[in-house]
Amino acid sequence: MGGKGRLHVSAELAGVLERIDALGGMLDERADAAEELGKLPDGTARALLDTGIVRAELPLSLGGYEFAPRQLIETAERASYHDASAGWTMFALQTMTGTTAAYLAGDAAAELFPDVPNGKYALLSGHGTRPGRAVPVEGGYRVSGQWQFASGMAHATHIHSAIQVEGTDEVRVLAMPKSQVTLDGNWDVLGLRATHSIDYHCTDVYVPHEYTYVATTDTPVNGGAVYRLGLVNMSAIGHTGWALGVGRRLLDEMKRVAAARSGSRGAAVDTSQFHAEYATAEARLRAARAWANDVWQDVEETLDQGELPSTEQDTLIRLVLNHTTSTVFEVGRTVHRWAGSAAIRRGPIDRFLRDLGTGTQHITSSPVVLQNCGKWLSGAQPDARWTFLDLT
Repeated sequence: MGGKGRLHVSAELAGVLERIDALGGMLDERADAAEELGKLPDGTARALLDTGIVRAELPLSLGGYEFAPRQLIETAERASYHDASAGWTMFALQTMTGTTAAYLAGDAAAELFPDVPNGKYALLSGHGTRPGRAVPVEGGYRVSGQWQFASGMAHATHIHSAIQVEGTDEVRVLAMPKSQVTLDGNWDVLGLRATHSIDYHCTDVYVPHEYTYVATTDTPVNGGAVYRLGLVNMSAIGHTGWALGVGRRLLDEMKRVAAARSGSRGAAVDTSQFHAEYATAEARLRAARAWANDVWQDVEETLDQGELPSTEQDTLIRLVLNHTTSTVFEVGRTVHRWAGSAAIRRGPIDRFLRDLGTGTQHITSSPVVLQNCGKWLSGAQPDARWTFLDLT
């Protein structure tokens, strides 16, 4: 049994990042094709999985790398720098797969994750909000529901979904084969087109009890201290890294555009205003990254002491994600303003701006979450605690 004791910091980070970087050229070359497909090409997805990016969040006890939070942020950041849709797809698979492996009990975990070091493990995609209905029956539940935004579903083998148990209203999370649901194939969007974040549904499907776990659990069955964060905080890790990677790539692309246009007649990038706004965007992005590092370093120290994050730490995890996302959105506005035609013609800036515009709409960075952070930090609700994204 895991959960207590020191936080594991993996020695595998440098190797994973190096393998991700080695795919950068391929991700750029295949980005347009991925958008047309509405998912990552199979070869691209396999190459990314082979870097160890999902294994990074799998428990050490099951053969995973079990990265610490800041290592996971850096992993998502690096993948998203090369391709925002690929980064989003991989951190979604990483989060759903890693938490399932941590919280499912023995026999179920053994079946889904039989040989992680050799790549034999389930990949999970799905959604944790708007739970489906679970009717208790002998040995499990009859499940029906409609879920949205299953990022990475094209590459998943199994489904991760929230369910609410009839009679008790307990919210649990299930794992079941993808073949047991109907995929709605309705991902028609401007940004993050290659993430295949489709909706799906099922009616009266039997799910054994051992293939479910309590959605609010902070006690892992497999793995160590990192999984004491719980599902929502684990999700915040990937979203934070994604935003940082996208912001860094947009500023680097803007720098390339400026270098190409500098010295030409009437070049806007030669003005003092551009230089000042670029510097301001750099400062904002670097400050956001530094604060994210500060928040998560503090959380890591708490986990390393065998403790759970405090309500203030839970609040700051949500607030730093919201702040990072909104900061990167403003960075994108600066790039859009100065990139000229590069922001509207097919290319990296256009694609990353569209992906950013969609990614910022995620529920974890919503205005309501920001308001809830303010309620607690201002002292308006000092005795409240977080349940998922709600302050109660």
